[in-house]
Amino acid sequence: MAAAVSSPSAVELDPGFLRAFRTSTLTEAQAHEFLDRNPIETCFLLRQLSAAIAAKTAPHAPPSSVPPFEKPPPKKRRGKSGAKVGHKGHSRPTPGRIDRHVEHQLPHCPDCGGELVRTGRTRTRIIEDIPADLKAEATEHTIHRDWCPCCRTQVEPRVPDALPACTLGNHAVTLSAFLHYGIGTTTRQVVDVFNAHLQLKITDGGLTQMWHRLAQTLKPWYEQIWDDCLGSAVLNGDETGWHLNGALVWLWCFYTDRSTFYAIDASRGHAVRNRFFVDDFHGTLVTDFWRADDVVDARMNQKCWAHLLRELKAVDERPNGPRDDWVEFAKKLRRIDTDAVRLAAAGDTMPASERDAKVCRLHARMTDLACGTWTHPDARRLAKRLIQDGADLLTFAEIPGVPATNNRAEREIRPAVLMRKASYGNGSSQGAETWAILMSIYRTLKTRGLDPLAETRKALETLTKTGTLSKLPDKPTSPG
Repeated sequence: MAAAVSSPSAVELDPGFLRAFRTSTLTEAQAHEFLDRNPIETCFLLRQLSAAIAAKTAPHAPPSSVPPFEKPPPKKRRGKSGAKVGHKGHSRPTPGRIDRHVEHQLPHCPDCGGELVRTGRTRTRIIEDIPADLKAEATEHTIHRDWCPCCRTQVEPRVPDALPACTLGNHAVTLSAFLHYGIGTTTRQVVDVFNAHLQLKITDGGLTQMWHRLAQTLKPWYEQIWDDCLGSAVLNGDETGWHLNGALVWLWCFYTDRSTFYAIDASRGHAVRNRFFVDDFHGTLVTDFWRADDVVDARMNQKCWAHLLRELKAVDERPNGPRDDWVEFAKKLRRIDTDAVRLAAAGDTMPASERDAKVCRLHARMTDLACGTWTHPDARRLAKRLIQDGADLLTFAEIPGVPATNNRAEREIRPAVLMRKASYGNGSSQGAETWAILMSIYRTLKTRGLDPLAETRKALETLTKTGTLSKLPDKPTSPG
């Protein structure tokens, strides 16, 4: 039987007792032995036990969002929602064209049934609707094969309406893929829309095979997005759990102001970073404190302030409250953040010499805070982190355009999280590759202010006519 303490003279928790307590295997004899001592020793041991459990469960890097069940009730609105009194209203704009004209005139009074005197007065009302008889159009293509005496082979024209070996046209394939990967509807829901409303009979398996072909056709766009991320000045990165055939894998997301790249990998460590960053990264990498990011040889790094400030708040809100020198540590760290944000907001309005001097002072304050002698365990833990990452927390104050948090990557990973809740990930490696390719393309086109459905449809049209896939469309240039 393991003793609750190693010896009566050294009032310390025995590792065996602590392990049994954490794993719910504590025996009745161990519990009695723990309690069978004087109150002073028992009180001291309970405090040791509390600290050990807190250290075991302390988060290394807290999640980017608070679970819904832990969120406090929202604050009540002070004013009424909606537009303020006197605000000019907005209505649906009048369509640019009228497809059909319908006239309505009463034959007699609807109240008394009497004869009406025609006044010639009218009013118009415009209604936009979807035709009730929407249905798929089946087209039989007769393809003529002719003999070329020069090439000594049979030749035939291309069919521009569908990909090779596809029985569904480009419009159906791109629309269904956009509904699933671009909007997030499930495969079953897409099938229901096509079977019922669009009157095009398809199956889940048949539709999935079409998506696989579409992804492989557009894969050069996926590689262009990858190259664009590697060549960006600022790159945000984040990861989250994913499911592949029921097993836990990882979804990686990289975001710039013009591209979004997704990759699904079994690794959460250095290996996936080495596969993505095939060479040195010459920009600024914005991430949280996950240590796999440290393997990237980036020109500059920016660690996420939001994650760090959340940890400060979590310690502040503990039941026993802040104690020892924690208040001083947290206050100084928050002041550094406030001053860095103010310096970054100043931008070019501040002389370069003054800006450089303030940046140097911020680094000096961060170093003093990291190297300080702190007694609170959480202050010591975060001070160690500042020794390693303190300089990377101030990059946003030095380089314009660098954000203080990796919030943008977290927002880009949010659509994937919503899809994960609905579909539980992917069932095969091919499905995971298709998901990563099409999601990257649709999110990138949306980021660039383009219509994902129209652009993919246009690309397939060009491909089937010329045999060459056009380049990934860029942001539209503003006139003038």
